[in-house]
Amino acid sequence: MALGRALSVAVTGVDGQLVEIEADIGQGLPSVNLVGLPDAALQESRNRVRSAVANTGEKWPDGRVILALSPATLPKVGSVYDLALAVSVLDASGAVPGERLVKTVLLGELALDGRVRRVRGVLPAVIAARTAGLPTVIVPAEAVAEAGLVEGIEVLGATSLRAVVAWLRGEGTLIEPDGVLPGTQTLCGDLSDVVGQDEARWALEVAAAGGHHLLLTGPPGIGKTMLAQRLPGLLPPLSEAESLEVTAIHSMAGSLSAEQPLLTLAPFVAPHHSTSVTAMIGGGSGMARPGAVSRAHRGVLFLDECAEIGTKVLEALRTPLEEGEVRIARRDGVARYPARFQLVLAANPCPCAPARDVDCICAPLARRRYLGKLSGPLLDRIDIWVQMHGQAGATFGDQQVESSATVAARVARARERAALRWSEDGWATNAEVPGHVLRKRFRLPRESLAPIESALRLGRMSARGADRAIRVAWTVCDLREGEIPTVADVMSSLNFRQRGAQ
Repeated sequence: MALGRALSVAVTGVDGQLVEIEADIGQGLPSVNLVGLPDAALQESRNRVRSAVANTGEKWPDGRVILALSPATLPKVGSVYDLALAVSVLDASGAVPGERLVKTVLLGELALDGRVRRVRGVLPAVIAARTAGLPTVIVPAEAVAEAGLVEGIEVLGATSLRAVVAWLRGEGTLIEPDGVLPGTQTLCGDLSDVVGQDEARWALEVAAAGGHHLLLTGPPGIGKTMLAQRLPGLLPPLSEAESLEVTAIHSMAGSLSAEQPLLTLAPFVAPHHSTSVTAMIGGGSGMARPGAVSRAHRGVLFLDECAEIGTKVLEALRTPLEEGEVRIARRDGVARYPARFQLVLAANPCPCAPARDVDCICAPLARRRYLGKLSGPLLDRIDIWVQMHGQAGATFGDQQVESSATVAARVARARERAALRWSEDGWATNAEVPGHVLRKRFRLPRESLAPIESALRLGRMSARGADRAIRVAWTVCDLREGEIPTVADVMSSLNFRQRGAQ
């Protein structure tokens, strides 16, 4: 009886856990048994691995082969274990030495001819290997640039099982990251492309400065989508830690490209209005995959034609808006994905959506029902509401408007002031500050709170809405570089909440 051992990583959500793969070659009829809660794709790896080993020129054992993946209680999903399974069998048969193998994590799917194919979740798997204290990780050659983003661990790329076997024997080399930084991401348009709509532009600046959620209503073709697409250009670049976090999510989603393995700018995700709850929040069979809310983490989630989106999909946004993450329970476990994004909703005022309100042919009840899908609890979580109107002559005028760079500079200064104010508690933007902190430790002067208290007494807003109005008032104060919000700042924030979805 001979035993072999190799290491791989199981990724659940964006968290990875080291998996030990043991191979036992015993007496009996030739067969391959796989144990350790494998899914269907992993069960099929028995045939892939056997063919890959044979076509690489190595000998597959003639006896009974048992492959065990531990911890046994952890569900194993996908084909990421193929390379480690093949090497563990070769180790058990004595075909490769174990000196390098015991310190190396192996990731990759095998083709029948022994080629190593790319898999999802390479970045979080490499991070998990580094956390576990392993010095080396071997990944598919196509994922070397992605894996090379992780510092503190040696990353090697393999094109085939043959190359990995040669490296383990000390007879060859593997591909190393070239150290070249990824190219710069490009933004979608500049804010100077949007003419007129001064109120909406100001609302977009406030939303960017404080991380607030935004609702834009108005007739079609008025610029709602253009404004939303330019919001990422006003946000500061992602920090190194944020870039790795966002890139790890997109790695799990399989949306990274070899040309741009690192995401350095705030992502912009705009699902179609026919999207499902699973596509929005995440899910799928087996282990859940990240949805639109997670792919928009640290960026912008834009829902155009939000009145056409299903009610269940809209209501599913309430939990990630409050908690900043989603937890999805599926057959193979619970996946946790961060989902701290800025929500931008855009909607027409009614089903017929004419260019002028006077041309509307909808019945009053139809107008009320159209935006009725946006429930009170969901609207209560939106900080800024803006109702946009057509501006005659603005489209072809020669008015000079500010560019994204100019506005982004003001946004950056406002965010610096907010981050400094909340630094002791770890919050970066005004939108993250809990309501009880605003009401107690950073309570506004009585005269500044008077308009909000009046709105509460008259039932015009809820306690949650009052907290959000105070957050927006702090952002307006930061943009004018003030020390504490005044009555004018509070009135500006209330104006944003009392106009818009009318």
